[in-house]
Amino acid sequence: MRKDVVTGSARDFVAELSELQRRIRDAVRGQMAAQAREQWSRSARDDAGDTTFGIDVTAEDVLLPFCEAWGKKAPFVLIAEGLPPEGLTFGASAGSGTAFRLIVDPIDGTRGLMYDKRSAWCLAAVAPDRGPATCLSEIECAVMTELPTTRAGFADRLWAVRGRGANGEREGLLDGSTRPLSLVPSQRPDLLHGFATVVNFFQGGKELASLIDEEIVRRERGGWNPGKAEVYTDQYICSGGQLAELALGRDRFVLDVRPLLHQALGIDSSLCSRPYDLCTALIATEAGCVVTAPDGEPLRAPLDVVTNVAFAGYANAQLAARLQPMVTETLRRHGVL
Repeated sequence: MRKDVVTGSARDFVAELSELQRRIRDAVRGQMAAQAREQWSRSARDDAGDTTFGIDVTAEDVLLPFCEAWGKKAPFVLIAEGLPPEGLTFGASAGSGTAFRLIVDPIDGTRGLMYDKRSAWCLAAVAPDRGPATCLSEIECAVMTELPTTRAGFADRLWAVRGRGANGEREGLLDGSTRPLSLVPSQRPDLLHGFATVVNFFQGGKELASLIDEEIVRRERGGWNPGKAEVYTDQYICSGGQLAELALGRDRFVLDVRPLLHQALGIDSSLCSRPYDLCTALIATEAGCVVTAPDGEPLRAPLDVVTNVAFAGYANAQLAARLQPMVTETLRRHGVL
């Protein structure tokens, strides 16, 4: 991370974000071990944003004290759900300003984890502080740590610094041992025998999303072979996790156009992926994936807690070049783009 943009070194930021996420992971695992599942999934708060469940509160209780301590070393603004829209400022004295913006999703994928079905992820990223206009495309460092189910023996951590590639490690949860984890996205230029998903996991626009899904895959495959299962879908309720699946070579394509679908259906306000859900997209792009807006433009959403973000993720540039025009044409044909 360039020192003229953000105070401190890239290594410092990766270390701080990794430690924050380790503490959140350990606190969540401790709660899951000590409490009944009904406590994890209870609705603790249902305000203007997403519903906050019992398991979310545990992660939130770690975040603010950690930022208080970090702010004594460097002043910054924290953006996270449940905080004031302008964020919280740590460590800055009157008129001193802040060096960077930290955007965090303590638990991305709460619904899968709170029923012990599937891992969630803790997401965090840093961008130079350019005020409220600071956007996703300006993030320079990102870290994400797996929040595993109670059955898991390992948990992954992925991180990236802009221009320096992406890295990963797998940690043993029993002995704390770590080993490198390679981020190698699929290099296939097509979807044959791969996972390709159009997000469709919540009520609202499911019919239209299914039509778009079918049409994109049919165009890419040149039709449908009813005697074969050639392309698969994975409705992973975790935007950061979906991008991790791309970076780790497990998925080839993901498309989330829920904000556009809802607009096409005349819905003015809805709950979709927010900037904190996509703050670790840098990890996927530094690994070699392509992550853009559905029309192929960069993701320019501001680092806030209210903006709905539509995105497309491709495992590699060749697949993106081939598939993106099909995505655009399909969305336009259905009056979505």
